[in-house]
Amino acid sequence: MASGALYSGTKPKVGGVRFAASQPEEGAHSHVHFDEKLHDSVVMVTQEKDGNFLVKVGFLKILHKYEITFLLPPIQRLGKDICAIPLPNLNLKVISITPVAEGYSVKCEYTAHKEGVLKEEMMLSSETHDGACVKVVVQARVMDRHHGTPMLLEGVRCIGAELEYDSEQSEWHGFD
Repeated sequence: MASGALYSGTKPKVGGVRFAASQPEEGAHSHVHFDEKLHDSVVMVTQEKDGNFLVKVGFLKILHKYEITFLLPPIQRLGKDICAIPLPNLNLKVISITPVAEGYSVKCEYTAHKEGVLKEEMMLSSETHDGACVKVVVQARVMDRHHGTPMLLEGVRCIGAELEYDSEQSEWHGFD
């Protein structure tokens, strides 16, 4: 075989694939299992170097509204009582911020208005410490309507779909 010369001097790579010792019996169901470390199905919250937070909410579907709940760790400079600073954002609305033992439980509504990787911001402020605030960026990967239904992460719940405008369904017949 002439192609063998192309690979001379390289070592074969092994590992990663394992085969069952025997074939499963007829009618037996086989299952795929993922390592728990590789398949994490919860909203991911990471603290950036500047002290702000990035919240990754996974795949969402365009023109759908979601309720997103996530935990922020305790933020010393904000204290126990925090609130959202009102920002002019049509796509992200903070519903509640509740102090819990692990930090803060934040609940918000998010509207997936266009496809792609979208980032929307909210600002959280201390109710007692003047001027103390932290930025929280919610990042979503929004799919278009033709790519199926995404598997939502734990903490993300679809609460509705926006009406879609289709020009072919319009009753307007144009100018005469």
